Amino acid sequence: MWRLHLCLLVALAEPFLNSKKTYEYKYEGLVRVGRELPDLVESALKMRCTFKIIGESPQTFVLQISNVDVEDFNGLPGKGVFSPSQKLTKRLSAEFSQPIVFEFSKGQITDIRTAPGVSNTVVNIVRGILGFLQVTVKTTQSFYELVELGIHGVCQSSYTVEEDSNAKELIVSQMVDITNCQQPAALYRGMALAPEDKLSKQRGESVVSTVKHTYTVKSTADGGLITKAFAQERQYFTPFNVKGGNSRLLALRDIELLKVSDTTDKIVTGQMQSRGNLIYKTEKDLRPIPVVMINLNEPMPKILDLIKRLAQANIYHVDSASSTDILNLIQLLRVATLENLEQLWKQVSGNDEHRRWFLDLVVEVTDERILKFLETRFKAGDITANEAGQALVVAFNHLSAEPVSVALAQEFLTIPFSKSHPLMWNTVVLAYGSLVYRYCVYTDPCPITVVQPLLDMATSGLSKNSEEDMVLALKALGNAAHPSSIKTLLKFLPGYTAGAEKLPIRVQSAAVQSFRLLASRDPHSVQDIVLNLFVQRTLPAEIRMLACMVLLETKPSIALISVISEVLLEETDLQVASFSYSLLKGISKSRTPDNQHLSTACNIAIKILTPKLGHLSYRYSKNVHLDWFHDDFLFGTSADIYMLQNESLIPTKLMLKGKMHFIGRILQFLEFGFRADGLKELLVGKTPQLKKGITDFATIMNILSDWQNLPKDRPLLTAYARVFGQEAFLMDVREDSIQSIIKSFSPSAGKESKVWEKIQDVQKGTSWHWTKPHLVYEARFIQPTCLGLPVEISKYYSIINAITVKAKAEINPPPKEHLGELLSSDISLHTDGFVGVTKDHFVFHGINTELFQCGTELKSKIVSALPWAFDLKINRKEQKYEMNLTPIKTVTELFSVKYVFHDYYRSFLIQNNSHDDFTHFKNSEVKFRQCADAKIYGTSVCIEAEAKRAHYLHEYPLYYFLGHTRFSYQLEPAEGAKPIEKIQIQVTAGRKNPPGVSEMMNLSHRVFKDLDATPESVITVKALGLSPPAKPLGYEGVAFYLPTAQRDNIEMIVSDVGEEANWKMCANANTDKSQTSAKVKAHLRWGAECQTYDLSMRVSAACQPESKPSIYTKITWGALPSVFTMIGQRIQEYVPGISYIMGFYQKYEKNPERQAAVTVVVSSSQTFDMRVKIPERTIYKKAIPSPIDLAGFEAVNFTIST
Repeated sequence: MWRLHLCLLVALAEPFLNSKKTYEYKYEGLVRVGRELPDLVESALKMRCTFKIIGESPQTFVLQISNVDVEDFNGLPGKGVFSPSQKLTKRLSAEFSQPIVFEFSKGQITDIRTAPGVSNTVVNIVRGILGFLQVTVKTTQSFYELVELGIHGVCQSSYTVEEDSNAKELIVSQMVDITNCQQPAALYRGMALAPEDKLSKQRGESVVSTVKHTYTVKSTADGGLITKAFAQERQYFTPFNVKGGNSRLLALRDIELLKVSDTTDKIVTGQMQSRGNLIYKTEKDLRPIPVVMINLNEPMPKILDLIKRLAQANIYHVDSASSTDILNLIQLLRVATLENLEQLWKQVSGNDEHRRWFLDLVVEVTDERILKFLETRFKAGDITANEAGQALVVAFNHLSAEPVSVALAQEFLTIPFSKSHPLMWNTVVLAYGSLVYRYCVYTDPCPITVVQPLLDMATSGLSKNSEEDMVLALKALGNAAHPSSIKTLLKFLPGYTAGAEKLPIRVQSAAVQSFRLLASRDPHSVQDIVLNLFVQRTLPAEIRMLACMVLLETKPSIALISVISEVLLEETDLQVASFSYSLLKGISKSRTPDNQHLSTACNIAIKILTPKLGHLSYRYSKNVHLDWFHDDFLFGTSADIYMLQNESLIPTKLMLKGKMHFIGRILQFLEFGFRADGLKELLVGKTPQLKKGITDFATIMNILSDWQNLPKDRPLLTAYARVFGQEAFLMDVREDSIQSIIKSFSPSAGKESKVWEKIQDVQKGTSWHWTKPHLVYEARFIQPTCLGLPVEISKYYSIINAITVKAKAEINPPPKEHLGELLSSDISLHTDGFVGVTKDHFVFHGINTELFQCGTELKSKIVSALPWAFDLKINRKEQKYEMNLTPIKTVTELFSVKYVFHDYYRSFLIQNNSHDDFTHFKNSEVKFRQCADAKIYGTSVCIEAEAKRAHYLHEYPLYYFLGHTRFSYQLEPAEGAKPIEKIQIQVTAGRKNPPGVSEMMNLSHRVFKDLDATPESVITVKALGLSPPAKPLGYEGVAFYLPTAQRDNIEMIVSDVGEEANWKMCANANTDKSQTSAKVKAHLRWGAECQTYDLSMRVSAACQPESKPSIYTKITWGALPSVFTMIGQRIQEYVPGISYIMGFYQKYEKNPERQAAVTVVVSSSQTFDMRVKIPERTIYKKAIPSPIDLAGFEAVNFTIST
């Protein structure tokens, strides 16, 4: 009998809905965001309702939702209660009251239809409700795996089935792997330029998600009936490693059958529209920014009001209180129509301030609207080239990379205005390449049509033999990194195309570097190409060095590293050998996850190559690589400096780049590069003229002075910048540009000079103000929960830069014909203004919809500000300069950092838009204040710090940030100080005895007995606090030059200005003029009449034919302040460890007390020996590689002094 029952159960287990029945269920959904630890605040939302499923036909059913009740929570679990959210309940009830139709067959929901007015948020909640029907039951297996469609996408599920034969039920458990879905519903935005690092993920995860469903399926005559459905979803997130504390989101969904009845009345549904299947749908425009919540209805007046308020608030200072309003403004701009944007432009374009704010932020409308708006501006010509370039580069790089956007962006390559200025044309082409790259990240295969305009530009430049066109097109192709561009790139590489070796080195170099981003997309193809270039010894050294650099970016195998090693062992070009060796050496010491395997291979190679190449100095091309990585934080940084040289002594190509490694991704934050083609041509073949090596400055300057004879079409210098790995800026500095600048500033320049025009403006009184608000990045990860509510992880980083300058000058006599007349005029200048920047950074984790937000937020604000107001008097003829500053009258904050980490619940339906709970901090409030007073100047420098913390600090690094933190650095009026009218700084240059110096010289002769020359003051500096009628207070410093036949002497005396002051500091340095050796002696004394403390140093260099060049330095000291003694003791404690790390030998021996000596001896043209003696030990090392070539030291008397 039981076998018959089992067969019936098996047959009837598949979920089934009878079209003639009505099924009534009760529903409860709960989402909590917190830390899953006691006594820590969390936020939550709960929704209850009942719903009916009513059959219309065998495959069509109607969903009716009623009795909706929504509650929210923000506080301590177990100590607080949920509060009714009446307005949200009313809003959702209104939308849920409309019937919803869905198609259901064989356990699958294929289509959902609603009335036209139902919001996407409500439809997604409906998907979460109906998701309990989407289950596959196989009663013939107790465990099975399937790839199936659900709210999270098309993902793999693992099922277990247990039978309760007494209750005629099956208990079905389903685990869904939502991290590896074939067709994920999750959405990434803003992370295309930060590729994933799989090796980093092996060390830890920053996001972990689990989803489990449990169903109770009852056997009925019709089939399987789901009587209970429970879902539990957890997501753990941290900006670091989840092992070190995390923000936890918990979503629970509980559905239980109440009753089944016969359907009596048919439901009238009216007009319906399809909303798709069960997969979660994200709003196309991602409208709600999670860190702000505002009403987006009627955006036009709100946009205008915000622009006016922000512009006004940031004229005289950076208004940090309103800096986050730029996110509000961006959100409003994103809901404006194209017609709205055109209307706004007409209203703001006539006001410089409002116009600038609008153009700087309208670019964050990240769809085709911004392209159409900018296209209209380009064609109408109603913006400047500067405005157009700034707007377009941000718009293209923040644009949502959709097919329609790419097609519209192509149009800018053909608009004449784009070519109206060379720098703007470079920006347009490079930015389009970046857009293609981001489009191809999410489009596979990526059509060749998107990159075809750039391919055509490269081919056209080649046919016309235009160096500028070829370089620009190649750099744009490098940005795009489209695999189909490889065939075109090969046309510019020697060894692949006949005649390519005749192309300028700059063009070949650009072609090689175009493979940098392709190295990660098609590593094997790139490896074959650049390895072939590297092994060709007939190619220019620069091309081979760049090929090696790109080859290592492909993360080659140990076999390829062995090939590189074999080539370098036989290499004759020391530039190539040095550069390649330093690349391998840098990676061999790398600790970042992406180099985990490569560093091992490079370490082996370095051991093989060091005997041959380890001695090469910085005279040759080098790479310097530095990095670090912390596993607990999953965070690290790396930096590279690339110096490429030819036979000249000056690098002809320099690149600097920095990367950030965070949460399993790599972001190449910034890169700068300079290429000195013109300087290279000047220096080629002229190295033999440098008879005295790098010390022959006269010859070097004579060579460089010939720059005017270079070809007019060849740039002296080329500069570029990459942001997030994409080249965004390219500029050539040519001979005519330098000539123009020199001509404008020449003393002979007249009224035609732009400098003359500015001087006239300053005499009348001028002011200048500039602001630059900018959303640096917006990174969002949105994933559905089982409730149909979106869980979001977002990062926002915005900046406001501002500067205001006012100036007015009086020039007596004013210049009449030439700028050179200013040299004999008295100039008085008054200026005031400020420069400042505010940086806002947000990290959000939680539920984010247009109706409410519930989650955890970390927000930080960094403010830097520098106000000024001073008068400047210049008498160039007498070399007298005076500056008068107004002392601080109020507290002036120069720098501050503030961050808050908290949970909250927000709804724009509630007038009080947010309620947070910061009261639950466990005895961890700290306040600190420290000031350093300069009472003679009436000013104090103060540091303030305040922190409120949660507990668990030692266990979980993330929770150290939980709460409030504030740090500030500020200037304040000094307490208890006399009122100061002004602070005056006087500088007098020239060899004249100033008033009052004779007394100081008498003191000097008491201190230094060996002076036998007439002292001549070189410069006198006074810094005084003036408060008439009282006498000035402050400090005076005088420097003297005292030459004799045997030596040159320099003396400096600093004294405290005041009737009873006797503190002074006396310093003396002299240089021996002997031709057989060079000696420098220095003596420093300070305290009462320069008699309390003393320190002396002697440096001597010997370069005699019978011995090796050497430098000897000895420092001796007498009485010293206690802080100096403490620092010296600390240094001695670290000497053994540091010397061991640096490879020095050491021995303990009794050396003279109160003395330290260093001896450096040149042992070869590439190395030197060093010996250091301190009171208790001697450390030494031989054959230390020199950063510079030492070959010229035997021929000259070269002095190193410190």
